[in-house]
Amino acid sequence: MSEGLKMSNAADTPKHKTGDPDFLDEVEARSRTDVRSCYQCGKCSAGCPVAYAMDLLPSQVMRLCQLGLKDEVLSSSTIWLCASCETCATRCPREIDIVSVMDTLRQWACREDCVQQPREVPIFVNTFMKNLKWFGRLYEAALVGLYNLKSGHLTKDMDKAPEMLLKGRISLMPPKVKGRDEVRNVMKRVKEIERE
Repeated sequence: MSEGLKMSNAADTPKHKTGDPDFLDEVEARSRTDVRSCYQCGKCSAGCPVAYAMDLLPSQVMRLCQLGLKDEVLSSSTIWLCASCETCATRCPREIDIVSVMDTLRQWACREDCVQQPREVPIFVNTFMKNLKWFGRLYEAALVGLYNLKSGHLTKDMDKAPEMLLKGRISLMPPKVKGRDEVRNVMKRVKEIERE
């Protein structure tokens, strides 16, 4: 059994730590999810396609939230590796929206500037969202260029660009999109809701 697939139970949670009593309330309010109802069956972790790469299994993240162990959760790579595929939520017998919890934790980590690992994931997420805001849909050339610049991988995958251009897989010009302003308005409204 690989390191990342070990079974989760109460014995796996950190001992002798006192958590922030308001953390769980805040996670539940922001994610609109009943984290307290998780009874650690482990079905989310067993079905997760990226659990092998996580430092904490999804069920462990849920347990740490229940215990109010904010620092451990927000510094975890798991919240950034979550693929938002919703396999966990589909398998959950309590119908907990674990993906919404992971989204909430990622936003929280960015707000509190406590993103520790992996550094490239939040850079990619922020660059992706800015790309959508600017162009109304994904413009791959700008996404790759900005991501490489911000992450410090200046020439990563540049050798693939000529072939992708020749095959029409990427374009040098941004796409023309109707309703670009509507996309910006939606994103602006989401930001306002997040602040509330």
